[in-house]
Amino acid sequence: MWHVSCVVSPCSGLRLMGCSKWRAAFNFGHLRVQSKLSVFFTMILLFTYLFYCLNGYCDSLPRPVYDQQSHFQNKILLNDGHEASSPPQQQQLGAYNASQVVREQLSDLSNSDAPSNNISIANNFGSKKFPQAIIIGVKKGGTRALLEFLRIHPDVRAVGSEPHFFDRFYEKGLDWYRNLMPRTLEGQITMEKTPSYFITKEAPRRVFSMSRHTKLIVVVRDPVTRAVSDYTQTLSKSPGLPSFQSLAFRNATTGLIDTSWSAVRIGIYAKHLENWLRFFPLSRLLFVSGERLVTDPAGEMGRVQDFLGLKRVVTDKHFYFNQTKGFPCLKKPEGSSRPRCLGKSKGRPHPQISSEVLHRLRDFYRPFNLKFYQMTGHNFGWD
Repeated sequence: MWHVSCVVSPCSGLRLMGCSKWRAAFNFGHLRVQSKLSVFFTMILLFTYLFYCLNGYCDSLPRPVYDQQSHFQNKILLNDGHEASSPPQQQQLGAYNASQVVREQLSDLSNSDAPSNNISIANNFGSKKFPQAIIIGVKKGGTRALLEFLRIHPDVRAVGSEPHFFDRFYEKGLDWYRNLMPRTLEGQITMEKTPSYFITKEAPRRVFSMSRHTKLIVVVRDPVTRAVSDYTQTLSKSPGLPSFQSLAFRNATTGLIDTSWSAVRIGIYAKHLENWLRFFPLSRLLFVSGERLVTDPAGEMGRVQDFLGLKRVVTDKHFYFNQTKGFPCLKKPEGSSRPRCLGKSKGRPHPQISSEVLHRLRDFYRPFNLKFYQMTGHNFGWD
């Protein structure tokens, strides 16, 4: 800091007056410099804060609970439906006791895989419930396509990944299972899909113990085509897999089918259905044709919506047929740059299998198919 002094004589009044003015001018100038420096440093701090906020670092700063709730409401409104897996315990939201409420909402955002138009914000985020409907099968029948088509409906909320609760993780308990579900509001349906439930012996009893009113959806497909598709998927993961024929037959000479091979066993629909009918009436099950889901997705979706007690919102205006993939895709939603089609793992080209092998396999399935037609009251036309 500079010090300014004026040396004057006692008799020099004019000089004293001039020195005082000069000192006042100097102090004024010094204050202006300090003011400009303060403004400069303040602007630096503001720009730094804005930079960090724009890059997402401000989300971790503590804030009042009502601000956090408003923040997450906005995230739900803007949520694009992507799946995440971070549990709520990993979210650090500050030292507020009441922030547990916000953590629960963040958990819902992380576990939800449904589009944002499937939920409307009122004064709360809804509640987690056991699924009122489950897609229980079958593998390679079209279950993923059905779930994606259902997600268009604003009253359907579904888990994105397959929980496998009733076949693999039942020991974790029902509370664990319910916590996997997305939050729903009044009038919305909670759903999940795990195709292996249909062939799991313990699954019907376990689902019944949760709720005898659960609605069950089974997507079925020509068992021969389904077996080839199943084999194709496994072959893509294990290129050294033996041939389809060697796996399908115990003895190629006699034509004895190996029913221990899962690709064959899954297609014996009548046998698996008997297990479910011991616990649930036929009225609780809907059988969706995997073939019609490809040729007439809107028509089959109409049946599904009726079964679930939903308005027919998903119609033919939502679909177009993708010639390259060979199955229907969802038309481009608003705000998206491309249509929604199933991934590369869907619609794989099947390997060449001799007509003799397919003919023998079709003969094997014929009596089981006929029994399945009788049990369901519907002829799927696979023969």
